[in-house]
Amino acid sequence: AGSRWRDGAGLDYLGGRLTLCLDTTCRDALLDGAILHLPLPPEATPRQIQDGAEAWLRRQAERVIGAELVMAARRAGRPVPPHALSFAARANWAVADGKGGLRFHWRLIEQGEPVIGQVVSRALAELPPPLEEIDLFAAAA
Repeated sequence: AGSRWRDGAGLDYLGGRLTLCLDTTCRDALLDGAILHLPLPPEATPRQIQDGAEAWLRRQAERVIGAELVMAARRAGRPVPPHALSFAARANWAVADGKGGLRFHWRLIEQGEPVIGQVVSRALAELPPPLEEIDLFAAAA
């Protein structure tokens, strides 16, 4: 597994492939085209490289999935539900948390944007309607 986490290795991101570049000239991970610069020295261990790359991917997952959820909720005319990332070893792309919220697997960020959009929209559609959408008077009649 160590050879996967090295300078020049490939990384799946938004349906494409990024190249990892160890780069001590940057303070934070930086995406430049299809190159992900990680602020690590050439002698970084595979574990350090994996930790740096996955931390960046998880931040991107939160940003991209969160933005997609906001857009999907607007299109559906409903409030944005609470959401979080899942880090389970084996999990579906999206699951309802049982409290009106959603959990998205962070590795969804490896898929293309159309797939992310479909997963988010489908998960949102499967949630029960928010309480304010339920007509309590009709239910009582």
